[in-house]
Amino acid sequence: MKSNTWVHDFKRNVTSQYGEDGILEKALETIGVNDRWCVEFGASDGKWNSNSYNLIANRGYSGVLIEAHPKSARHLEDRFHSRSDVITLHQAVGLDKASGLDAMLNPTPIPRDFDVLSIDIDGNDYHVWKGITVYRPKLVCIEFNPTMANEIDFSQTADMSVSQGSSLLAMQRLAADKGYELIAVTDCNGVFVDAKYFDLFDIEDNSLATFRPHNPHATHIFVGYDGKLFLRGNRRLLWHDIAFDESDIQLLPRILRHQRARYSKFQGFLYRWYTRLRRQRTA
Repeated sequence: MKSNTWVHDFKRNVTSQYGEDGILEKALETIGVNDRWCVEFGASDGKWNSNSYNLIANRGYSGVLIEAHPKSARHLEDRFHSRSDVITLHQAVGLDKASGLDAMLNPTPIPRDFDVLSIDIDGNDYHVWKGITVYRPKLVCIEFNPTMANEIDFSQTADMSVSQGSSLLAMQRLAADKGYELIAVTDCNGVFVDAKYFDLFDIEDNSLATFRPHNPHATHIFVGYDGKLFLRGNRRLLWHDIAFDESDIQLLPRILRHQRARYSKFQGFLYRWYTRLRRQRTA
């Protein structure tokens, strides 16, 4: 009997960050029916932290690579200008039918059930995948926000000006709605397979607790009986490299961090004044 996480044993980086290259290779081998087409956005320069470069450069894949940033898009075009089977697009994948991935891929020769879709746009990944209805890739590698615990079901507002990301649980819920199953999890990517291929992977339990039993990036907050807030786990803004501690998050002033049943009259007065003031500020 295979381990539920056996796919993780094949993690390997050629240009990917967290072993996605090896996972995708093994998953494609397991599926066994490949058309050798892939799509990636944002594709950056086509190689840096890429989940598609290995397939295109070493596995004979054709591809559609999409990048919104002007400088990265120029590097992307330069890298593949001699490859007629690699289509590079300097565009941003949008959230409506006119600007979504379905519309972008329509003029290309890519098959409807192409092999691999890699989504990494630091924010609206959830919503652009949700908006794909015409094309149905066999495998989807999609970025999630790794600071969110397994139990958090969060997807940011569908707004291209917002960059917050979505939780792995939200991605798994969306995947289930679209008919996909989780087969592997890396530090910040979930790898999903079309459900019709899932039995080929011999995975009995693909719960998040199985695939991600420990998350070093998550921050946990809990409350003492006295109203003090405690932090455990990660204490640094991951993408801004700023440390924070318990003193940064306290809601109650120190004089009120006691059980309310033991407040003095003065503390009771302060508590009523303080909570009334907070209600006015948030109204």
